[in-house]
Amino acid sequence: ATSPRATDAEAAAFRAAHDIAPDQPLVLCLPGSRRGEITRLAGRFNEALLRLRDREPSLRIVLPTVMGVAPLIREMASRWPHPPLVLEDAADKRSAFAAADLALAASGTVSLDLAANRVPMVIAYDMHPLSRWVIGRMLRIQTVTLVNLVSDTRAVPEFLGADCAAEPIARTLAHLLESDTARAEQIAAMDLTMQRLGE
Repeated sequence: ATSPRATDAEAAAFRAAHDIAPDQPLVLCLPGSRRGEITRLAGRFNEALLRLRDREPSLRIVLPTVMGVAPLIREMASRWPHPPLVLEDAADKRSAFAAADLALAASGTVSLDLAANRVPMVIAYDMHPLSRWVIGRMLRIQTVTLVNLVSDTRAVPEFLGADCAAEPIARTLAHLLESDTARAEQIAAMDLTMQRLGE
């Protein structure tokens, strides 16, 4: 189940506590919760966010994590040119989701937390080449994102397997930040998803 949403006041307090202006773009970086996927995706997520930052110099990145992989995340993030704010505390994470403008996420149930908070997202995922080949043969569904599946749309852009590359991800994130239409389309799909899942 998705966790309860933080209030607007909690979201504003989170931004204030971390010195993030109300109009400063805030992006969540969610490279998964298992060591294997994090090590495979974090470098590409960082590269995509660096390119996004070139377009949006005031961008702030928040990296929520879970206890088991927090040391790995902190160690990796410390080497990023613009170290993100790493969050472990559950209340902080909830507030960050409510405060965010955008998310770059590995596929999985996190997309429902983002949908509940109406955070436009880009999903990116890759796996071991052999797994990629096997799953590619098995997978006839054209999307892996729960919001797309439940809303029966393709509102959430996906970069999977060989397409999981920094430049197209960054371009799509920038488009989502800049385009009210693209954001509205995703939010409508998220609202429909939540409605169909009975919140």
